[in-house]
Amino acid sequence: MKPTRVCSLLAVLLATDASAESYVIGVEDLAFTPHYSIDAQGQYQGFARELFDLFAAQNGMQLSYKPLSVERLLPALLQGEVDFKYPDSGNWSLSQKAGKNLNYSQAVVSYVDGVLVAPQYQGQPIERLKRLTIVNGWTPRGYQERIDAQQIRLAHSDDLRQMIHQALKKQTDGVYFNVVVATHYLDNIRARPGALVFDPKLPHTQGSFHLSSLKHPELIQRFDRFLVEQQAAVDGLKSKYRVEANLGSEFMGMEQWKVDFLKRQKAKAVAN
Repeated sequence: MKPTRVCSLLAVLLATDASAESYVIGVEDLAFTPHYSIDAQGQYQGFARELFDLFAAQNGMQLSYKPLSVERLLPALLQGEVDFKYPDSGNWSLSQKAGKNLNYSQAVVSYVDGVLVAPQYQGQPIERLKRLTIVNGWTPRGYQERIDAQQIRLAHSDDLRQMIHQALKKQTDGVYFNVVVATHYLDNIRARPGALVFDPKLPHTQGSFHLSSLKHPELIQRFDRFLVEQQAAVDGLKSKYRVEANLGSEFMGMEQWKVDFLKRQKAKAVAN
C-alpha cells in the first residue's frame, strides 16, 4: 500500500473516532465483585464494564467511567457532572430526586440485599439484631422503624472486607449487603465459605439495577433496545460473572460447594 493511501486511511479512522459520541457513566467507587469494582489502576471492571463496553461498541460511541462514592454519585448526576448513573433505581433516594425528570432503563440485572449473620444465628428473630453494619448512602429497607426507635444501632462502611471482619469479630450482629456480592467475597476472596450466611427470615429487598440519565432519554431508549436485541449476549455475561447466582431459588446466599452438594443429593434421590 502506498504511503499516501496509509495516511489517508489513518486520517479517516482518526476522524471517525473523533466524531464518535462520547459520554460519562458515573459508577460506584465500591468493591462490588462480580458486578463491578475499581482495580489498582483506577479502572472500572466486572460485569457492568463488559456490558457497557459491548453496548458502546455496537452503537459507535465512546464511554468513560467516573468512580464516585455512593453518597456523591446521585448529586453528580443531578448536577450534570456525569451523563449516566449506574446502578440506579426509581425506588432509591426519592426525596433527592423529587421534581427531577430522570429516565431509567429497563432492568439490567436482579439483586437481593439482606443481612448476613454468623451461621449459629440464622433464623433467629429480628430482636436479636442490635448492631447492623451497612454501606454509606444505603438504606436498609425493612429496618427503619427499629432504627428510629434506637432498637438497632447502625455502623457505616464502604469496605466489605472491613464489614465482614466486624461480623466475624462479633463487633456487629449482622452485615446488610448485596447477597451475591457478599457470598462471592466469602467464597472466592476471603476464602471463608459459610463464615457468614444470608438470613432469608430477616427483612430483605429484591430489586433490579437500572441505568439512569437526566439529559439523554434517547440513549436510555437505545440501551433498552440493546438489552432486547442482544439478550443472548447479556445472558451470557450474567452467566459468566454469576451476578444472579441462585437468586430466587432455595439456594440463595448459600456457598457454592454446598449448592453443588445439595444438587447432587437431589439428583441421586430422583435417580433412585
